[in-house]
Amino acid sequence: MPEKSSEMIQGTLEMLILKTLVLEPMHGYGVTLRIEQISRGVFRVNPGSLFPALSRLERAGQIKAQWRATENNRRAKYYALTDRGRKALKEESQQWGRQIEAIARILEA
Repeated sequence: MPEKSSEMIQGTLEMLILKTLVLEPMHGYGVTLRIEQISRGVFRVNPGSLFPALSRLERAGQIKAQWRATENNRRAKYYALTDRGRKALKEESQQWGRQIEAIARILEA
């Protein structure tokens, strides 16, 4: 695991949340853990960033929330991707792909 986590590039958190929710509905803490795991500790999401992002996604109709019991039998809000969220993730992923290719070309020039 890297010694220091990196700051997330502005505008990526919502895309990463959507991608995380593709697999299954999750509560906020689960989303945070999944992003940290998949990024191998490079990205760490703090609650002060996560919950406003989840709220924005919910207001945009890209995710929906439902209160359920967790694995520990505690009550938590679980978030699930909507069709609108799937579409937004696809579009955002394509845009990021184009940007990554362009940056790679510039760095190789």
